[in-house]
Amino acid sequence: MFQCMGWTKQKALTAVLFIILLPTFLSAHANQKIFKGGHAKYFFVLNTFPDDSLFLDYLDTPAIDHNGDVRLKFSGQKDSLSASADYQMILQHGDSVALISDSPGGVLSTIRVPNDDFRLLDLTHVIHQGDDTVLTHRLDRLYVDITGQKAVARVGRQAISWGNGMFYTPMDFFNPFDPSAVDKEYKTGDDMLYGQYLLDSGDDIQAVWVVRRDIDGDVSSDVDSIAAKYHGFMGEYEYDLLISQHFDDVILGAGGIANLGGAVWRGDITLTDTQTEAVMSLVTSLTYSWVGWGKNTSGILEYFYNGFGISDGDYSPAALANNPDLVSRIVRGELFTLGQHYIVGSAMIEMTPLWMLTPNVFLNASDGSFLAQLVSTYDFKQDWQLLAALSLPVGSNGTEYGGIDSGVPGKPLSYGFNVFAQLAWYF
Repeated sequence: MFQCMGWTKQKALTAVLFIILLPTFLSAHANQKIFKGGHAKYFFVLNTFPDDSLFLDYLDTPAIDHNGDVRLKFSGQKDSLSASADYQMILQHGDSVALISDSPGGVLSTIRVPNDDFRLLDLTHVIHQGDDTVLTHRLDRLYVDITGQKAVARVGRQAISWGNGMFYTPMDFFNPFDPSAVDKEYKTGDDMLYGQYLLDSGDDIQAVWVVRRDIDGDVSSDVDSIAAKYHGFMGEYEYDLLISQHFDDVILGAGGIANLGGAVWRGDITLTDTQTEAVMSLVTSLTYSWVGWGKNTSGILEYFYNGFGISDGDYSPAALANNPDLVSRIVRGELFTLGQHYIVGSAMIEMTPLWMLTPNVFLNASDGSFLAQLVSTYDFKQDWQLLAALSLPVGSNGTEYGGIDSGVPGKPLSYGFNVFAQLAWYF
């Protein structure tokens, strides 16, 4: 059966293990419901490109994509043991998929086909791949929990988020979201061992070990992550202390949350020892809520300093080649910015109890370019949500949002406005 689905022996053994374990956990609770719901999403993406953009050598403007995502969630519990699994089926169709095969190395494509090439377990299979269509199914969560009165241990594919940044998260280096991503409901899972211990004071200690494979497919300590974080309270204030061995780097971090008058301050600072230099990054933000024009509004102002970023605004291929620490983190999906200084302004406006409007501006303060974004979230019916966004990058050629140098004279890697629309049904 598993061979018919295209699963490897490793995938089959993992699935069989879960199938065996779950009924065992439920043997004393035969009436327990294993299926916990899920969602089905359809999303439409339209990208435009300026006349001089390199992208127009490979596709027409506008480029259009139609994508779908189905997630089914299963879990069960017996006493202190529980098991969970999230199944995903992902359909990607359109110009961005075609760009994977049309552009050199697929590097110009705005999407990525999910894969587990560097994860411990290969739980992803491409069912169909054509010129402009990819159909994939995978297990994005697959873990077992052991829970005590003060401790939790979890092993398997899962997701974890650390840090206090609202958009930029230097302390969260486990599959962070792109700061300008519209749908941030689920992070991609990693294969890890996670533990948490709750102290009598209310403080807690968390530790994680993420196991990965190297470029040759071998499990190697050179590419894994071992990290521990202490979360504590000091009166009304909260603080975090972090230490980690991440790939070849040692990372130290500290952050916290505090009330400042009627506002909330959040921030993190990290120091990364790359074996050649110590690199500092930080994020700090203020959040304030008020009622304006009869609407509940929450505003965020955030500053991010990217210690790995380029300070002089030169993002040419040669400049990027001279900054391998930055490039490697972008390739791994840990960073999404090229420069050093960023400012984000955001306001979440409750237009009605069911409709939230959120204008965002992402400014690269190093080169003056910015991304303007307007996001709309509308719960128009029970279990149905419409999520939409309009994004417009602004800047001159050579800047991050205006279009960086592609290496081809007169043809920057530039984008025009982007339209995103997603219809989600939860069940």
